[in-house]
Amino acid sequence: MAKKTKSVSAKKASAKRAGAKPKPSFKAANPVKPGELLTLLDLMRYGVSRFVEAGVVFAHGTTDPVAEAAFIVCETLHLHPDQFEMFANARVTSHEAAKILALIDKRIATRKPSAYLVNKIYMRGLPFYVDERVIVPRSFIGELLDSHFGGDLEEEGGSLIDDPGNITRVLDLCTGSGCLAILACQSFPNATVDAVDISPDALAVAARNVADYGLEDRVSLYQGNLFDAVGDARYDLIITNPPYVDAEGMAGLPRECLHEPSIAFDGGDDGLDLVRKILDEAKDHLTPDGGLLCEIGRGRDVLGDAYPNLPLLWLDTEDSDGEVFWIPAEALA
Repeated sequence: MAKKTKSVSAKKASAKRAGAKPKPSFKAANPVKPGELLTLLDLMRYGVSRFVEAGVVFAHGTTDPVAEAAFIVCETLHLHPDQFEMFANARVTSHEAAKILALIDKRIATRKPSAYLVNKIYMRGLPFYVDERVIVPRSFIGELLDSHFGGDLEEEGGSLIDDPGNITRVLDLCTGSGCLAILACQSFPNATVDAVDISPDALAVAARNVADYGLEDRVSLYQGNLFDAVGDARYDLIITNPPYVDAEGMAGLPRECLHEPSIAFDGGDDGLDLVRKILDEAKDHLTPDGGLLCEIGRGRDVLGDAYPNLPLLWLDTEDSDGEVFWIPAEALA
């Protein structure tokens, strides 16, 4: 006679007696029933509510829960973020909804930036690959390249250069994922760009992005400590978004930021260790008509006290006030 198999309940009882623990199964914090969320807008609203409830921090390509939820919805559905409004009231399939909800749950449970979860971030509307080897790009310099380097003095704020076509050599210090180097190629059509980073892991990500945009003939990647990597080369423009978080800020980084390379944040006790080195050495690497564009976060007062005689021009963007400065080469001499 064939041997009978134990029932499920009998198996559980046996396991309990033997001291075995059943494997836990992952369940969403707030299970959603089929048919409750139908459209992109429904899913975005749900994501916003979950993020606010969980106290998620936003500083990695999105600045608020609405933008974060919309980003996750669009990336899951293979839509550009600019297309959300177009499809806001379109229905999603049950399979698509399940993927979106899973990503929302993962964002909350792991506290990883969404850019790492989907391996993508957008700057100035362009997509770039990112992973944990690089900081998630969120520099204001990309916007400033559009608003202050267009060569059109009639635009609000005016241009800091006469003609973008005259910029032939650009240096991007602390390039990370290479986003700014690639954006510089778009802003200055006649320029070649040298992109420097101390991290070989970051440069591997940058190389992927450079290749994705077919810019291998215009962007050269160098590993090294700031200007040490480029010798005596001189440039028409230096752009840099170096580490600038001070010791107090490093001690209080949110969980999301702890997934990023700490070397990309740490700027020393007052946050300006690398900024000082850049300011002190930039004059030896600029052409006479060149200039330095540098992002320093909220260190404006500290930098002003350290360099009271430097005529730094502080530039604002849509989301920042005085976190990036410009100084021409002649003022550094």
